[in-house]
Amino acid sequence: MNRMTAAVLAATLAATPVTASSSYQELLTRPRPTPDQHIAYGKGALQVGDLYLPKGNGAHPVIVLIHGGCWLAELPGRELMDPMVEPLRTRGFAIWNIEYRRIGHDGGGYPGTFLDTANAVDELRALAPRYHLDLAHVVMVGHSAGGHLAIWTAARSRIAKTSTLYKSDPLPIHAAVSLSGILDLEAYRGTGPDSCGGPTTIDGIAGKHPDPYADTSPARLVPSGVHQVIFSGDLDHIVPAPFGHAYAKKAKAAGDRLDDIEIKGAGHFEMIDPKSAAWPTIEAAIVAAAK
Repeated sequence: MNRMTAAVLAATLAATPVTASSSYQELLTRPRPTPDQHIAYGKGALQVGDLYLPKGNGAHPVIVLIHGGCWLAELPGRELMDPMVEPLRTRGFAIWNIEYRRIGHDGGGYPGTFLDTANAVDELRALAPRYHLDLAHVVMVGHSAGGHLAIWTAARSRIAKTSTLYKSDPLPIHAAVSLSGILDLEAYRGTGPDSCGGPTTIDGIAGKHPDPYADTSPARLVPSGVHQVIFSGDLDHIVPAPFGHAYAKKAKAAGDRLDDIEIKGAGHFEMIDPKSAAWPTIEAAIVAAAK
């Protein structure tokens, strides 16, 4: 993707209705929290995560934060999720804010983006003894493209053994929360807005193999057996609410336990803004999902 295309895409992502006030540019101006540990889960420069620990002793439930940005290298990374760290850490959670290779990075897209996400989550097994992490209460929380990866991670046990993405013993996930996630890649490619670069981007993340959505699209991996909370904003022009509702309907019909929540007056970036009117509802749902 050339610089002009990236600039146009960034402007599109920043555009929100006048009644929705959050933008990713403003979120990036806020003070960044200092991680307790900056940890590599692989050998690549982007195969890293920031670990934040709460006060107190005992085993800490874990929230894995996965940033969005249309799976594209040109857009910001895990710093997008930084504003969420302190509000959640003060609720007693350890926070694992991960980075991953994206389309445009060497090895990003299919399968690298998925393998990075999976390896970052499975790294918690190695981190748990040293940092007193409660692996029985790991909650995935992702935004936009990260929402897709959060729900996908929760459903990894459904991936066929013949897939490049298959792993025999993925870390079990207690719950998963999607904040305006793109949860049905096929449907979004067909009728979704072009905010994330249109079909070209979806083709890049789904990959080129005989059945590209079978191992990449959460909608094809239901039921996951994991409690899910699907958030949508009624003013979201990047991932319109009907996409979240359609996925929720399909997952529920397959037998998944799922909460489908639409927030009035919320656009795309209110979902990750602790200063937004949407945040108290989102925070409460995350805390409840961890129980």
